[in-house]
Amino acid sequence: MKTILKSFSFLFFLSLVAGCSNKEMGSSKASNALIHETSPYLLQHAYNPVNWKAWNSETLALAKKENKLIIISVGYSACHWCHVMEEESFENDSIAKIMNANFISIKVDREERPDVDKVYMNAVQLMTGSGGWPLNCIALPDGRPIFGGTYFTKEQWSKVLISISKLYKEEPQKAIAFAENLTKGIQESQLITLNKKTPNFEEKDIVEAMDLWGTQIDTIYGGFKGAPKFPMPNSLDFLLRYGYQFKDTKVAAYLNNTLTKIAYGGIYDPIAGGFSRYAVDEKWHIPHFEKMLYDNAQLVSIYAKAYMANKNDLFKEVVVESLNFIKEELTAENGAFYSSLDADSKNKLGEKEEGAFYEWTEPELQLILGSDFELFKDFYNINSYGFWEKAKYVLIRNSSKKVFAVKHKLSLFALNDKINTWKKTLKTARNKRSKPNLDDKVLTSWNALMIQGCVDAYRAFGNLEYLEMALKNANFIIEKQRRRDGGLNRNFKNGFSTINAYSEDYATIIQAYISLYEVTLDEKWLTTSKELMEYLFTNFFNEKNGMFHFTSKEDENLIARKYEVIDGVMPASNSLIANSLFKLGHYYSNNKYLKTSEQMLNNIKEDVKTSPGNYSNWLHLMTNLTKPFYEVVVAGNEALEVNKSLIENYSPNILIAGTSEENNTVPLLRYKFNEDETFIYVCVNGTCKKPEVKLEKALLNIKK
Repeated sequence: MKTILKSFSFLFFLSLVAGCSNKEMGSSKASNALIHETSPYLLQHAYNPVNWKAWNSETLALAKKENKLIIISVGYSACHWCHVMEEESFENDSIAKIMNANFISIKVDREERPDVDKVYMNAVQLMTGSGGWPLNCIALPDGRPIFGGTYFTKEQWSKVLISISKLYKEEPQKAIAFAENLTKGIQESQLITLNKKTPNFEEKDIVEAMDLWGTQIDTIYGGFKGAPKFPMPNSLDFLLRYGYQFKDTKVAAYLNNTLTKIAYGGIYDPIAGGFSRYAVDEKWHIPHFEKMLYDNAQLVSIYAKAYMANKNDLFKEVVVESLNFIKEELTAENGAFYSSLDADSKNKLGEKEEGAFYEWTEPELQLILGSDFELFKDFYNINSYGFWEKAKYVLIRNSSKKVFAVKHKLSLFALNDKINTWKKTLKTARNKRSKPNLDDKVLTSWNALMIQGCVDAYRAFGNLEYLEMALKNANFIIEKQRRRDGGLNRNFKNGFSTINAYSEDYATIIQAYISLYEVTLDEKWLTTSKELMEYLFTNFFNEKNGMFHFTSKEDENLIARKYEVIDGVMPASNSLIANSLFKLGHYYSNNKYLKTSEQMLNNIKEDVKTSPGNYSNWLHLMTNLTKPFYEVVVAGNEALEVNKSLIENYSPNILIAGTSEENNTVPLLRYKFNEDETFIYVCVNGTCKKPEVKLEKALLNIKK
């Protein structure tokens, strides 16, 4: 593949040198079809002079009919560099003229259509070695890619359009030959074969993987070495578990340092809560300022779990403030969660600027805070440490409240009182600014992650409001996103549920509903999880390799049908499914589920061992299969009350079941109910130890 790509690079260079003038490109009457779409990202481009079309069968048929190359331009509404390329290129009449005359131009919202994004991102990564958004790929009329990249300047994009168009018109066989080889590479990348060896997982495999992973961590600022820095919450989630269950104090200290440094500011918004997507520097200071639901949902989860493990008040503060942000900015009246806030907003001159809503100048802060400014300045580093650019600052701490209070001879109570006042004052001032745009589409998988975040927060703090948020959203998904055939839709916008869901949507919902069952003991959520898992087996499962496709067998065929196995910013759908199969297998004594889960892990065992940072959620399953894992059953009239105390504990190696009445539908609950006493059973693979009436005594039977 590398040889092919190098050959194409040379071919592309020759065609670029040959070039041709814009006059040779012809003209075409404008016909932008995006005005009929609902995606906020597509609607942002609805008034471009480019003849944008949405990704659908009609558009693809048109490309074949007119024998035109396709431009597949992928992005999302909160993406800063997507806005930049739109302003520089897609709003430019001369660029639009070239695109309209020679290409069928398709805009894709990657959040609505991750299936399309995955295929063409794979192509660009094979061609260039990297990827990102905006993603711009040029393909043959049948969709097979021949060129791709991310952000291009206007001049670069113009040259690309002219040279690729000239190449296809004059030497189409060369473009076709390259497309054939590249498509083969896309189809073969991440191919998964059935591992026929007997599954064998050992604790030392995890320890050795962690030793390898340890070479990649940043011991000073936390997270992982280098910049830009993404929080990678599912990686942090496993590291929290590893430090706890393997009694590794170094990993536990590293995890605590990471969460503390992230919470100190920059990427975390200390004024209103919530996290930006990532930081461009190693100390988590200057973010790309978009706030995504999926990031905030997962970070709420990890901070809530970390609080359960070590009762750090900073972590509680982060969860409370972030959920307040979610309620205020990303929650609809029907309980659905919106997708994101934009990175850009209008500055004082009325111009769109990245971070304009979040930045501060020193004179501005002096005016707002008055006599408190000097103390505030030291706490949030209005100095070289907190400086961004052009006399602007992004608030960031670098010391604990306790240390700061001692330094300034303040009580913690007095300091907290001042901080709360500063936050209220600055929030009021900031809300007078032009706000970032809201992407108000509702995505099933992202909502599921937020359900999980609310459940974890409820477990940590016992706040019923968080459970109510989770339940309201979970019921919304059932009422609006679940179809009569038992399947799910992915997108909800303007009152309409659309787009056949992907394995990602099923995987996250199943996980969230199992978690809801564990805190409510309402069997509805467990039953629904099992039903959705059966739907996955029918429509997504490949019996030849024991893995689940990303797309349903009912979906349109793309040039490749992908599997998602690598855990990234979000855990892979297959790793989520495998972990849920493990749990559902125990609830229902379902050997098919247990064996499938084990086989899925066995298929990628070597990858997990050699690249643990990319398979962190799989490591949860490997730990379940090698370390002690327990089923904890609470049965009796007081089951709910006892369970409220049980769920407060950080116990990553248990699943919870419970009932307040005789239950024969869930095998794990059979013959455990007693009218006279509420018993707590600690079981391993269905075999239970002597039941206890005191929770504290029962917990002694749970070993790390």
